[in-house]
Amino acid sequence: MKLENTFAIPVPVGEAWKVLLDVERVAPCVPGATLTGSEEDTHRGRIKVKLGPVALTYSGTVTFVTRDEESKVVVLEAGGRESRGNGTAKARVTCRLASAAHPDHTDVHVETELTITGRPAQFGRGTLAEVSGALMARFAENLAAELTINSPRPTPRSAAAAPIDLTDTPSARTVRRLAPIAVTAAAALLVLALTRRGRRRR
Repeated sequence: MKLENTFAIPVPVGEAWKVLLDVERVAPCVPGATLTGSEEDTHRGRIKVKLGPVALTYSGTVTFVTRDEESKVVVLEAGGRESRGNGTAKARVTCRLASAAHPDHTDVHVETELTITGRPAQFGRGTLAEVSGALMARFAENLAAELTINSPRPTPRSAAAAPIDLTDTPSARTVRRLAPIAVTAAAALLVLALTRRGRRRR
């Protein structure tokens, strides 16, 4: 299943690439996600999802396939599994940066080829796209706010991120069963942040 998301950030492409490679600055903008470790080009993390009184945790990995600074394209493979369940999700994610219509903005296009197993597999593309879109929108808002601060120092972050609260999404009743998809959606958001970490280890 193919999902596509696009959002804009309020800086030119050159600056956007540098900002999105700054893991200390970008990671706090990713809703519900916490980085837990790295080994060469494979990076581990977890994401917390909240739906009303229910809080779920999913663990996932991100492995980089391609990083092309000249064309501003990153390709990765990501996967996630419920910490206390059998739901899984795998994805191949391609992120592209391009100049937006506004001269001081950058469009970020995220294309996800998604494979899922378990209960989430019964839902259609529309619902999956809704969950992915909700996460992308929250990330874009957080990143825009961070860029508005225009501070060279990263925003302080607690050891564990607050859960993503999906209670208010239109399909909230199905989100709990779709929560594994949040792992791959968040992985797409983490891609450029993790790129800098991967480079440091080389």
